[in-house]
Amino acid sequence: MIIVLRSGASEQEIEEVARRLRIMGFGVHISRGVERTIIGAIGDERKANIEEKIGVLPFVEKVVPILTPYKLSSREFRGQDTVIEVGGVRIGGGKIAIMAGPCAVESEEQIMYTAQKVKEAGGHILRGGAFKPRTSPYSFQGLGKEGLKLLAKAREETGLPVVTEALGIEELELVAEYADIIQIGARNMQNFRLLEAVGKLRKPVLLKRGMMSTIEELLMSAEYILAQGNYQVILCERGIRTFEPSTRNTLDLSSVPIIKKQSHLPVVVDPSHGTGRSDLVIPMSLAAIVAGADGLLVEVHPNPIEALSDGPQSITPEMFAELVDHLRRILPVLGKEL
Repeated sequence: MIIVLRSGASEQEIEEVARRLRIMGFGVHISRGVERTIIGAIGDERKANIEEKIGVLPFVEKVVPILTPYKLSSREFRGQDTVIEVGGVRIGGGKIAIMAGPCAVESEEQIMYTAQKVKEAGGHILRGGAFKPRTSPYSFQGLGKEGLKLLAKAREETGLPVVTEALGIEELELVAEYADIIQIGARNMQNFRLLEAVGKLRKPVLLKRGMMSTIEELLMSAEYILAQGNYQVILCERGIRTFEPSTRNTLDLSSVPIIKKQSHLPVVVDPSHGTGRSDLVIPMSLAAIVAGADGLLVEVHPNPIEALSDGPQSITPEMFAELVDHLRRILPVLGKEL
């Protein structure tokens, strides 16, 4: 249920509603809008008649049930777009955020060079994997803590915030120490204990859609994070597995406007994993922005042929600069900016 307070409701009145809801056994989530404050009551409404006990208060405008299974991530709970700020970079609200870097941190030379090129071209956030989930146990698994240190050094030299993945609860605290945004990968989208744990950290989270997950399942996974009080969630469309063999995955760009309609959370698109082909990254990136995405997550490597992870889908720094140049040309038409 959501409780919509009348315009101009005071902090004391907001707290009074929250206090009553807690006494009734509900979890309380407050969303302060420009004109009105909305309070989400999470729990079994059958055990207490909220409309009867809360709706009668003079500063309550109405009590409305949220019909979707995802409550806090829904447009019903929050009408305006959520905008997340990380190191001076805005994600959402008309700003396009570009996250770029190698799939895996391989060496100091590699990550420092790539970070500089991403910065020079106009990228906003450095991506790079220190811990890598690989299909084969014999593939390169990442540098671990050393990789995190290298990402931190690249941030220090370029000023770019860092997004990197946490594979499990075991290394979550370590990743949070170095990362500005914690990525939850496609394979962990329904690792509910990990989602709850990252929700308690109060750090921005990049949540990737599972390769065989529906849009509703993605939003339900986001709900686990939001339910812990962390509203800094960025959703990521990275393609789903279908029968089409021409690409690594099928990049479901229709999910972007659907999610934007159903949820207030920002959405970014990963065309690198979505296609698995470097020659498709630029056209699918442009298509993603036109579809309404709030940003991109792109793999950039100085020498993709020699990359230890996902070389075929990584673009060169020169191609990345070309992508940003294309974006600068089309964004004014869309009423957006980098």
